Amino acid sequence: MAQPSFPARRTRRPRAVAADASRHEVDVVDRQRSLRLPRGWLAGVVHRALARQGITTAEVCVLLVDDRRIARLHADWLGVAGPTDVITFASAAAGPPDGVLRGDIVASAETARRVARAVGWQPRQELAYYVIHGILHLAGYDDMTAADRRAMRARERVLLAAAGLPPAPRPRRARNRP
Repeated sequence: MAQPSFPARRTRRPRAVAADASRHEVDVVDRQRSLRLPRGWLAGVVHRALARQGITTAEVCVLLVDDRRIARLHADWLGVAGPTDVITFASAAAGPPDGVLRGDIVASAETARRVARAVGWQPRQELAYYVIHGILHLAGYDDMTAADRRAMRARERVLLAAAGLPPAPRPRRARNRP
């Protein structure tokens, strides 16, 4: 199982681990206090998104953090000051040579809560959107150009629907970049 390549602070919150028949190994590590999620809910979102994307074998770790932690990772890894919504760490730059999708997705629950309030949907839906965005990055999608962003947004809508979630309530802006 892919483990986060950064230290995680210990908290009392349990982590949810699940695997399905498609050989998706999903580890959700909760290191934040701003948003409570039903146990196993986010792992289920990941499984459904991976299946809809046609990914049969995956090892994905999702780390839920606060803005302070994601801002530190954002600065350390991407050279950008301040928090962001999601950062993805792919385990293989050019795609998985053995056919296994591996990587870590770090998402800010604090940002999800703030943005959800501003756009009028549930914080857990916003957080699921961030994780689906991260899955697409692991699968090779990018959002550096307008055409890439359009393709990625269209695929996000498909994966949100596969996870039983409504489409994002507004057009998405480009992500923070170095």
